[in-house]
Amino acid sequence: MEDGRMITLETEDGEQISLSVLEETMINGMNYILVTDATADDTDGQCYILKDRSEKEEADALYEFVDDEDELDYLFQIFSELVEDLDLELEK
Repeated sequence: MEDGRMITLETEDGEQISLSVLEETMINGMNYILVTDATADDTDGQCYILKDRSEKEEADALYEFVDDEDELDYLFQIFSELVEDLDLELEK
């Protein structure tokens, strides 16, 4: 949670979820972010990989959870390398 960027997602039932952005990368023109639900008080949390499905001309990002296992495996490797200099331990 280096820079303290937060995003808020709304679930299908209208619940708001706040997540801290840990890292961001672009692969083949698609923007991906690694986020966590961990807080400053509770450093153990779940990490999620989201992809931005919005069009380039849209002002707001439209994130969705990556759920394809092959895509997740690939992105996990990339994000693991990107965060190795952070004091962060990723587990699959």
